[in-house]
Amino acid sequence: MGAGGGESNTGVIQTKEKLVGAANFKRVNPKTDRFDVKKFHHIELYCGDANNTYRRFSAGLGMKLVAKSDNTTGNHSYSSYVLQSGELTFAFSAPYGTHQAQGQDQAEGGHAPHPCFDAEGAFEFFKKHGLAVKAVGVSVADARLAYDQAVKNGAEGRVEPHVLKPTNEGEASGEMVISEILLYGDVHLRFVSGDYKGPFLPGYAPVESAEFTYGLKRLDHCVGNVPNMLEVYNYLITATGFHEFAEFTAEDVGTIDSGLNSIVAASNNEMVLFPINEPTFGTKRKSQIQTYLEQNCGAGVQHLALKTENIFKTLRHMREVEQLSGFELMPRPSEKYYKELPMKVGNSLTADQYKTVEELGILVDKDDQGVLLQVFTKPVCDRPTLFIEIIERVGCMREQKNEETNKVDMVQAAGCGGFGKGNFKELFKSVEEFEASLNV
Repeated sequence: MGAGGGESNTGVIQTKEKLVGAANFKRVNPKTDRFDVKKFHHIELYCGDANNTYRRFSAGLGMKLVAKSDNTTGNHSYSSYVLQSGELTFAFSAPYGTHQAQGQDQAEGGHAPHPCFDAEGAFEFFKKHGLAVKAVGVSVADARLAYDQAVKNGAEGRVEPHVLKPTNEGEASGEMVISEILLYGDVHLRFVSGDYKGPFLPGYAPVESAEFTYGLKRLDHCVGNVPNMLEVYNYLITATGFHEFAEFTAEDVGTIDSGLNSIVAASNNEMVLFPINEPTFGTKRKSQIQTYLEQNCGAGVQHLALKTENIFKTLRHMREVEQLSGFELMPRPSEKYYKELPMKVGNSLTADQYKTVEELGILVDKDDQGVLLQVFTKPVCDRPTLFIEIIERVGCMREQKNEETNKVDMVQAAGCGGFGKGNFKELFKSVEEFEASLNV
């Protein structure tokens, strides 16, 4: 097992019938994963134009192009471009045609890296959802075992285990096994294992590009919006063995006008975190989660939280390109928010840091373990659906043996500082004002 891995267990899985609220929830890690889960591996998004989409995300988030698969590499079914910053990996894929392109690929000996890519299905996905996350890749010790265990315990299989091998000159060595189950909506949970050394899947051609980063390190958590939170949560934890990491009710996080319920599923090592939201009803305004479900035409990934070790540096870069090719950030919180902030987080920030978080419009929260700094973009596409969170966690350092180097490293506990419970109302207010301008 590599450093940071989470050993599997056969303990009893605790499904959930009702939320108890943040104040009454007690976090316990029973370590019940059904298979060894390591960390997030990648995010794959389907889009209508992969070339232009990856360029915007590259400029907006400071991620460099590291691999590609398209006509020039022998893939005549779809184009796909891979961006990377630290361990954070995004792939943007768009089909060239419908099922005819798949037939052409097979007849002319082309190389489509994903063995089960469905061009017609990709078209339908984009037509239904617009730019959206199709697959969440997770590194596991054995993608075959992960698939078998998940399906045995109720998961809906989508892609049976396949072995992928390099096909391009100059490509990294090794092999990869992938398999996929349904996560929610039309989104797949993709299991990845093997010794392949490339940045994404075998079959992608490496791309040499200059170093380029705003400091993003990895995917912290992946948030889904669904109409039936507990049903999806129980499906996921029954299939994987994940445990509950946190929960929030409308009373915890809502405003006068709208609300949501939320629960977070986590792997043993808590490096893989899946918050799941559902709308609440009976409020003055329609829940922003309900707006998402309507605009996305069903359940899907609401936002991706990207972890940085220096949110000040990352945001300064993002704000420099915000009006050019980047992403618009949500409006800064009110002066009242920053005036009251020292009473909430105390001496966890210095005087200079208090000035900087106000200057950059950063939300700050604190729990009994650490400090959370976060900021959110507006939706990154035409529909008010997918958006990005930039997050820094401070504190919670601990010793952990690295079994690959046999040394003891100082690492940060996953989820340090929580999920910004104290910021939900400020964020809700900002989103409500934004959605009011859309008349949706």
